[in-house]
Amino acid sequence: MEKRAVILSSGGLDSTTVLAMARAEGYACYTLSFDYGQRHRAELNAAVRVAAALGDVEHKVVSLNLDSIGGSALTDAAIAVPEEASEGIPVTYVPARNTVFLAIALGWAEVLNARDIFIGVNAVDYSGYPDCRPAFIEAFERVANLATRVGVEEGGIRIRAPLMELGKDAIIRRGMELGVDYGLTVSCYQATDEGLACGRCDACRLRREGFAAAGVADPTRYRKG
Repeated sequence: MEKRAVILSSGGLDSTTVLAMARAEGYACYTLSFDYGQRHRAELNAAVRVAAALGDVEHKVVSLNLDSIGGSALTDAAIAVPEEASEGIPVTYVPARNTVFLAIALGWAEVLNARDIFIGVNAVDYSGYPDCRPAFIEAFERVANLATRVGVEEGGIRIRAPLMELGKDAIIRRGMELGVDYGLTVSCYQATDEGLACGRCDACRLRREGFAAAGVADPTRYRKG
């Protein structure tokens, strides 16, 4: 029987690495992205490029309107994207985003008879988001197996977060081993429509430092000035 997995794909560095890792494990990969009202919409184009380059079975984009509730610099144009590191949970945190994304991925996984959902969350080089912690992933997996037919009758489903304990440099090195072209990806919180990165936000900082620490040339296309 074909081994299927749903991969949450943002078009960024981490989720692209996770997709490559799932493919290397022999999964037939179904990639899932979200048009959730984010200001950095270039990531959706990047997710399409990545899916095609790494050979997924199907790429699906689900539309949500998280911008209708706001509460984040990524969904509310009135909140500026910070360009310096901050203490605590930053304003780029999108309320309940990973909970919502995983819930929809869980539904698609049931339809596909996929027993694994992969997500690129990371507890080492991350921005302080509460829904990127091991405790959250473990808790959601318990909920998934309580609330679904596959959990109750068909052996269960796993939430896989293979980058959880890796630093950004280790993630990049693993991706390079798997042949990932990081030039296809977009990580910037305020990238232009063409995918040019600002070079100043937290996502850009972590990405740039990761490439430097990995000893790999940074393929990111930055805005001039």
